[in-house]
Amino acid sequence: MRALVQRVSQAAVRVDGETIGEIGPGLMILVCAMAGDGEPQAEKLAQRIARMRIFRDDADKMNLSLLDTGGAALVVSQFTLAADTSRGNRPGFSAAAPPAEGERLYQHFTRALAGQGIRVETGRFGADMKVSLVNDGPVTIWIEA
Repeated sequence: MRALVQRVSQAAVRVDGETIGEIGPGLMILVCAMAGDGEPQAEKLAQRIARMRIFRDDADKMNLSLLDTGGAALVVSQFTLAADTSRGNRPGFSAAAPPAEGERLYQHFTRALAGQGIRVETGRFGADMKVSLVNDGPVTIWIEA
């Protein structure tokens, strides 16, 4: 699985003008299940992100994790993270998991993250979503499991 993780002071996702997920300080996580991924990859990614030390401590060093800060996570599915841009001008997405499997693993990832005591808000799989955020730092990290 792949994720793009952004440390945020706030983030929200809207579908058809309705806010369906919103957080204050924490992480905005765009996540993509890749072909061949399974539950172990979803669980490993959730554990790595929950423990990633990218929040400031009292000495202003990136030394605290989401678990340490008590922050929340807004998780949004984004199959475009599987983009293959190696040929031509139009990205290919065949490396992404098929939609049904992608949704299952997206849900498993969110449950694995929540199971660690993190408050998790989500987008809506497959929907046309409008995502807004205030990137804190900015801190943006690409991670794979």
